[in-house]
Amino acid sequence: MESKIELKVNNDIYLKETELEDAEIIFQTINNEREYLSEWLPFVELTQLISDTQNFLESVSKNESNDLTFGIYFQHKFVGLVGLKDIDLDNKKTEIGYWLSELYQHKGIITLSCRTLIKYAFDEMNLNRIQLKAGTENVKSQRVAERLGFTREGIERDGELHSRGFVDLVVFGLLKADRK
Repeated sequence: MESKIELKVNNDIYLKETELEDAEIIFQTINNEREYLSEWLPFVELTQLISDTQNFLESVSKNESNDLTFGIYFQHKFVGLVGLKDIDLDNKKTEIGYWLSELYQHKGIITLSCRTLIKYAFDEMNLNRIQLKAGTENVKSQRVAERLGFTREGIERDGELHSRGFVDLVVFGLLKADRK
């Protein structure tokens, strides 16, 4: 069995690659914060049972989805997820995505966690491009992209289907050469 990746962000935050044993804590966090998380995360509505989370984690662990997903731990407590989605090794690119428990907002956790994962993607995986998408009205997520040095590249019209209908997405890109 291959060992799971763990990335230290700072003394309070670390990222741990998800495994099936994490299903309960991930599901409970989603379930407890369903209203908050569902505003910008369409998968929340589809996550009704712990088996939905287990199926997601199984697909990630079997690499069926070509994703790399990490639990975010703040002071050893699970607080959210961050990951690389649709990793394309041939073209050396991926998309970063994340969510964070409402109680842990405004502490810099997402920005720091993303920064650590971006460094890993560029330096260890030798990727060249990372994309980040955020709803055009999701100002908080757009600010994360800006703090991380992403360039606003355009709008993906009707890019994501939510229960309230299609949502336009702002597309941001970061190249390995863009890093300061």
